[in-house]
Amino acid sequence: MNPHVPARLGAVVYDPKVTVIWGIIRTFFEQQGAPLVVSFYADYALQVDALVNDRIDIAWNSPLAWLDAVRRTGGRCRAIAMRDTDRDRVSHIVSRAPAAAVASLRGKTLATGAEDSPQATLIPLQWLREQGLRPGEDFHVRRFDIGVGLHGDHVGGEREALEALRRGEVDATVMLDLNHDAWVRDGTLDPSQFVTVATTGRFDHCNFTVREEFARDREAAFLAALFAMHYDDPTHREMMDLEGLKQWLPGRVTGYAALERAVAPGGLVGA
Repeated sequence: MNPHVPARLGAVVYDPKVTVIWGIIRTFFEQQGAPLVVSFYADYALQVDALVNDRIDIAWNSPLAWLDAVRRTGGRCRAIAMRDTDRDRVSHIVSRAPAAAVASLRGKTLATGAEDSPQATLIPLQWLREQGLRPGEDFHVRRFDIGVGLHGDHVGGEREALEALRRGEVDATVMLDLNHDAWVRDGTLDPSQFVTVATTGRFDHCNFTVREEFARDREAAFLAALFAMHYDDPTHREMMDLEGLKQWLPGRVTGYAALERAVAPGGLVGA
């Protein structure tokens, strides 16, 4: 198969910047002889459906969408690339200072992000179960369902959960480490007032997903162009800053075990 046939790629528009990001990437790929046709989706369910039904070749998937693609294809799909920042993430449970250990959440209220956010709801709640604290029984959960369907890419739920903590409406909240660090830098989160009382184990975030049937020569052409993007090139840096990375890396699937455990009790990805 001709590797120069345009690859059909899907991306979810969780923010207006997504169209800018993919406009830059598409232009560069054309220059590299690896043209892309990009389709935008309102949520990950629509995008996974398009991938499974061969309307797109490559999906820029959230971790939850990756698990959904694995489930719906019977495991006949591959994670071919990801950002450097998609690897080895953690989520923090943050409370007012001074704060005690995570056991102090017993009988308290924890704010989380949207119901389908791996980093701000699913993984942290499962991690707490594994520490012996059962959501809804040992502590209360107040969920901020903003941007449901976007799998936590819309940080509105995490931000509103933090605001609830600042207002004193909850006792603690959950946030991705990258968001925590950004909010500390811009002054949104004052580390003298709010401290991390617990941190989850490490997990991976997004990846480019293809079906098993996607031709290897076309995959190679896509990856060659992707890996040719460099942060020290000013024309690439704008996109990489918007997309939150400094380097594209090969895909891996070893970092999704925590999310698999988190969704297993419900029996349905995204439940």
